[in-house]
Amino acid sequence: MCSGYLQAEVVGAALSEAEAVACLQANEEAWQLLVVDLLLKQGTGPGVSAALFTPGRKKWIVAALTNAASPDSRAACFRLDADVVVDKAAQVNEFLAYCAAEH
Repeated sequence: MCSGYLQAEVVGAALSEAEAVACLQANEEAWQLLVVDLLLKQGTGPGVSAALFTPGRKKWIVAALTNAASPDSRAACFRLDADVVVDKAAQVNEFLAYCAAEH
């Protein structure tokens, strides 16, 4: 659905933090937007971001998705260089609009 709406190609998907980091590092030049869920089967989306980005050296857009976009979870994502934090239950249209505007 999202790939058709955004005219984007899904480069990879992962269920765990370690799998996501390995996939992203192996395909580093192939992606521009990282969409992470806060909670994964093993690990977290912010953990993926932390493993990939060093402060001041980020070349990708990071969108964090959650079912619980509390002020604390939003703050934690922004500390790890997320560009946007989206409540996936209530802000799907806003998320798609953000992605379309960025690309």
